[in-house]
Amino acid sequence: MSKCKNKNFKRFDQINVIPFIDIMLVLLVMVLTTATFIKQGVIPVNLPEAKATDKQDIKKEVTVYVNSKGELFFEKEKVNLKTLEEKLSHISKNQTVVLRSDKESKFQDFVSVMDILKRLGHEQLYIVTKK
Repeated sequence: MSKCKNKNFKRFDQINVIPFIDIMLVLLVMVLTTATFIKQGVIPVNLPEAKATDKQDIKKEVTVYVNSKGELFFEKEKVNLKTLEEKLSHISKNQTVVLRSDKESKFQDFVSVMDILKRLGHEQLYIVTKK
């Protein structure tokens, strides 16, 4: 029995790496767009010292609560809508506002708080829910 040799077959001695490079470039783009390792303030600066200073403690976020009875709280202090608007007008627009509303509260109370935030130009808002 003789072995049949087909002359149409070529010897496989090369690997096509173009699909591999395409996949690696897509993965690189995904890593670069989702990476959160950018460090702020990497330039070393020797800051001057001052003897008489007031340290300002700026909170990164403020919390507004709406309980099931429709009562409003600003940082655990009971307020009404007018006082809430006044207190929110004194904080920076870049500061995050966290809204914690009870599931039994009226939707109108939620809308009233959202209306105040929109009117004052606060756009960084978190609405906290439970899973």
